[in-house]
Amino acid sequence: MLNPVLLAVCIMLILSMMRINVVIALTLSALVGGLTAGLSLPDTISAFESGLGGGATIALSYAMLGAFAVAISKSGITDLLSQGIIKRLNGQQTQQVSTTIKYTVFTVILLMTIASQNVIPVHIAFIPILIPPLLGVLNKLRVDRRLAACILTFGLVTPYMVLPIGFGGIFLNNILLKNLHDNGLDVTASQVPTAMILPAMGMIVGLLIAVFISYRKPRIYQEKVANSKAAEFKTLNKRHIIVALVAIVATLTVQLLTGSMIVGSLAGFSVFTLGGVIAWKETHDVFTKGVHMMAMIGFIMIAAAGFAAVMKATGSVETLVEALSSGIGENKSLAAILMLVIGLLVTMGIGSSFSTIPIIATIYVPLAIAFGFSPMAIIALVGTAAALGDAGSPASDSTLGPTSGLNADGEHDHIRDTVIPTFLHYNLPLIAFGWIAAMTL
Repeated sequence: MLNPVLLAVCIMLILSMMRINVVIALTLSALVGGLTAGLSLPDTISAFESGLGGGATIALSYAMLGAFAVAISKSGITDLLSQGIIKRLNGQQTQQVSTTIKYTVFTVILLMTIASQNVIPVHIAFIPILIPPLLGVLNKLRVDRRLAACILTFGLVTPYMVLPIGFGGIFLNNILLKNLHDNGLDVTASQVPTAMILPAMGMIVGLLIAVFISYRKPRIYQEKVANSKAAEFKTLNKRHIIVALVAIVATLTVQLLTGSMIVGSLAGFSVFTLGGVIAWKETHDVFTKGVHMMAMIGFIMIAAAGFAAVMKATGSVETLVEALSSGIGENKSLAAILMLVIGLLVTMGIGSSFSTIPIIATIYVPLAIAFGFSPMAIIALVGTAAALGDAGSPASDSTLGPTSGLNADGEHDHIRDTVIPTFLHYNLPLIAFGWIAAMTL
């Protein structure tokens, strides 16, 4: 328990669950981790501050995205979907119709989330645009938003584990395969997604449990009168909707061409301004509202980058794995479990599975070879150990993204309603299925 990484992650999680701000929790736990590892206070602070720059780009991206989302909401384009659903609900209140609409909404959200990772790789950019206008619909359907969070997180994580296109191509080929090769494991690109299929089945099991067992019962939220009236009675301006469609296309095109969410959002926002949806004198207010909506996510990602820098500076991940390898003898089954659990803790602290692989692959590959795991099993071990914690980490964009949309009316708590539900429904099945894959492949 005195390992600095383990101690820092546990402190961060405990503070977060005590409802202390996640930025403060990350900062305090990073300081404790650095000092426990033997770094001086100035060195710990220096490491933390040096890592902050790594989160600045994503923070500015989210600020621009927030402004774009506010502009989208002013155009009324997302109200088309919500108004149509609400009218149908008001006209036909039968349980069968409500159930059909509810699962249709779930399916649309899931498909759009998956597409955001592999088809049109915009990641979480669509969430603050699509989800807030649907909150009135979810309220009328009495949907438990913890279920919506689980659906969104499933779509953000599972596709990159098995589909080698978009972000999946980056995770499976550019990061996982490359680091396996760099550490002496001779595997092919086709083996990587195949080895990850069984661990991904754990994500599917978790999603099914969330949909049909855990959050099946209706949940009532406080209705925001202004929001519900706007969704139901707002008169839509056709010209604004056309401008919004052009802005969305411009945003996606520019982002895909430049690889920059900042430039893409700026392009879309410019279209809204030039098209008259946002008056020139309103641009400051709209941007301020957007920054306010996404600022907390940006600050959390900045603090998470600092936390990760301190953990890397301590070298305590290597120490933790060395203690693991020396303390379990030749117990292959126990080794697999402990490697997965350590991966869970490391990723929950860093907040990114993509950033975790280079840290753990250097240690896990030779360790797994020494224990006699097959190449396919090693792929599953390293890939699953990295993906673990992406769902359920307070600092992961796979949880921050869903919260940014579901908490637009202040009725959704990041820790209690996103982090804890996704941790329970995805990390536990991932450990089980990752272990099965490691022992059977």
